[in-house]
Amino acid sequence: MATVTHKGNTIRLDGNLPAVGQKAPDFKVVKDDLSEVGLDAFAGKVKVLVALPSLDTPVCQKETREFNQKLGEMKDTVVLVVSGDLPFAMKRFCTTEGLKNVVTGSQFRDMGFSHSYGTFITEGALKGLSARAVFVVDKDNTVQHVELVPDIGGEPNYDKTAEAVKKLVG
Repeated sequence: MATVTHKGNTIRLDGNLPAVGQKAPDFKVVKDDLSEVGLDAFAGKVKVLVALPSLDTPVCQKETREFNQKLGEMKDTVVLVVSGDLPFAMKRFCTTEGLKNVVTGSQFRDMGFSHSYGTFITEGALKGLSARAVFVVDKDNTVQHVELVPDIGGEPNYDKTAEAVKKLVG
């Protein structure tokens, strides 16, 4: 069980982060058209799974914009942003911002992604949401890069994520 901080307070997360070299856990999230998708929907692609608390926060918004810009047009790559937000709210944010290079996945029906990927917040003000983390999964669904951001208010290392993706797509 990992921990992160939020406003100086240590908070526990449920589950275990998948390790590099491990098969990525499958999941179901809800896209903006209310269809459910999992890893199989992105077969043959490198998957960048971006776990975050809510697109209604400035850091999550910035992170989504950055990944849209830096990774969204890489060949054979999909960026999936996963949060507890409603699919409609996620779509509204992406439409308003003109973000066309990310796919959004809502956990409003089931927080299974956060439990399977070890990012489910078990206590504190954000209990029930996801901590901030990034997972790069190759075309064979093997985890190649993991970053759990130590403080929920911080940002991931965009360059390290981009490097991990570039190694996989050339």
